Amino acid sequence: MRRPFIAGNWKMNTSVTEAINLIREMKDGLKSFSSVDRVLCPPFVSLYAASELVKVTDIELGAQNMYFKEKGAFTGEISPLMLKGLCKFVILGHSERRQIFGESDAVINEKIKAAIAANLLPIMCVGETLEENEAGNTNSKLAGQIKAGLKDIAANKQMIVAYEPIWAIGTGKAATALQAAVTIKFIRENIGKVWDEETAGAVRILYGGSVTAANIAEFINEPQIDGALVGGASLKAGEFIDIVKQTADIKQRV
Repeated sequence: MRRPFIAGNWKMNTSVTEAINLIREMKDGLKSFSSVDRVLCPPFVSLYAASELVKVTDIELGAQNMYFKEKGAFTGEISPLMLKGLCKFVILGHSERRQIFGESDAVINEKIKAAIAANLLPIMCVGETLEENEAGNTNSKLAGQIKAGLKDIAANKQMIVAYEPIWAIGTGKAATALQAAVTIKFIRENIGKVWDEETAGAVRILYGGSVTAANIAEFINEPQIDGALVGGASLKAGEFIDIVKQTADIKQRV
């Protein structure tokens, strides 16, 4: 059985002080659910403070992005070496990075390679636009992202993949649980084509896109869905704790 995984992506929100206060609000509640991997992904400027706050817990941290070079004249970028010791995970290929900042599949592939080389665990995001979805091109888009994203990377059972339909991110329009489960099954099959079926069966695949405490149970009740990449709801301590609690309760019953 794949261990459930809930990550909170805070995006470009919270000052350092606000991040510290938010972690303090949710830390004790999150510590109660050790059957779930709980990962907080604050902005870069808060990672050190966050690492100090969670160091005596089993709560993990993730970065929201990174560049694929170890150092150099890349003003404003963060290297994998800068993240070592501060976090365990790194989100790569988020739709906002792809759409707003023009990151290609090839760039994301380089980032995944660099993360693995630095012993960071990538959370690779994939997803289709509303236009692609309505045109029936979801599967071809996802298959292409998976093939290109994992190109020349050795099979890795520790890899995390997050399916985030772009039309559901920050819109309040979540995919239905059945839609997400069917698509995630397709993603797992395609990981198996790039790597192998055994590895694909071990890789954890999350759903992301307007996940809240009100709808998390629908997704987690689907066996194909191993957890969630949570956006806005992860900025509310009580709601994020509730999402983790529901996940723990449901997966323990399976």
